[in-house]
Amino acid sequence: MERIYTIPLRNVKKVPRTIRAPRAIREVQNFLKKHMKTEDVKIDASVNEKIWERGIQKIPSKIKIKAIQDGDGVVKVTLAE
Repeated sequence: MERIYTIPLRNVKKVPRTIRAPRAIREVQNFLKKHMKTEDVKIDASVNEKIWERGIQKIPSKIKIKAIQDGDGVVKVTLAE
């Protein structure tokens, strides 16, 4: 199964600015666990770099990703073009 999602990260901006980027990574994981109905989520380095590209404080307000679930239930996440 392959899906493209736009994940809103604007609620992450309500947390203290020194923990925003790590919190955004966890939000992406939680979003995919909920929507893809699995516990095993592997995030690609490109998604991590996109969230961290402007530092820990200035995360993007949303991110567009492609999630691919294989037969074992593992979800692999990459940036959507």
